[in-house]
Amino acid sequence: MGYPMARNLIRAGHQVFLWSNTSEKSERLAAEASGGHACKSPAEVAQNSECVFVCVGNTVMSESVILGKSGVNGIKEGARKGSVVVDASTIGPSASKRIHRELADAGIDFLGAPCTGSTPGAINAALTFMVGGEQTVFDRVRPWLEAMGKKIYFCGGPGMGLHAKLSQNLILSNILQAFNEGIVLSTKAGVDPTLMLDILSNSAAKSGLIEYKAPFVLARNFETNFSVKWMHKDIELMLESGKELDVPLALTATTEKLFQKAIDEGHGDEDICSTIKTLENEAHVVVSKNGIK
Repeated sequence: MGYPMARNLIRAGHQVFLWSNTSEKSERLAAEASGGHACKSPAEVAQNSECVFVCVGNTVMSESVILGKSGVNGIKEGARKGSVVVDASTIGPSASKRIHRELADAGIDFLGAPCTGSTPGAINAALTFMVGGEQTVFDRVRPWLEAMGKKIYFCGGPGMGLHAKLSQNLILSNILQAFNEGIVLSTKAGVDPTLMLDILSNSAAKSGLIEYKAPFVLARNFETNFSVKWMHKDIELMLESGKELDVPLALTATTEKLFQKAIDEGHGDEDICSTIKTLENEAHVVVSKNGIK
């Protein structure tokens, strides 16, 4: 997602300094547009920037890129006092608060701004950002966020954007598993899947997620927009937050096991809708637009 996000900042007329774990990506984007400049480290990006956006896979990666852990020449080392770091990654709220405190001690502002919209949203500058931090810093950064997203929510202090993002993904992942069970059950019973989807769309069970993902399932197209492994990572963060806040998450705990099973069966890099395959295998049925198999 970071590649199209950076490209949209360039297209909005900004000079953007680029770094990626895969150097070929930053070099390719720099060659693609005159406003892009490839850098050799996150620290070099920070030396040339008033605001640094980060979009990586997990908490360990964020801490490495921002704070310079695990041998990385991190943003903190190159950032000037008064500059801003915006982490668009989905990481643990507690870890994000620790990053916030460490940067504040160095005179660097920080926002946790996880986003949703997957790859299509990143490409089309249609992401939704959920932001936590200080209001004044958010106000400074908002014009840059608007170059990458259409809906931008300020959720409160440090970590609050992440709590909002994880809550959204908690609901999303559980709805997906409910859909998997329902459509596999009805298909095994003999109800045509296309008919079942029409019924769902005209009932109280209507869901934007189902209406978006179901056609991919019926077409047996599991090309990745949001992978099983990254959603599984988010589910683990949900359960971690639930434990910290003393909120039991029994349904989500079951969903975590189902996602882990999908990973164990080799679907970790496929789209989250591929989790239906684990249930199909057990039920000996395939949900397809070509009818019941």
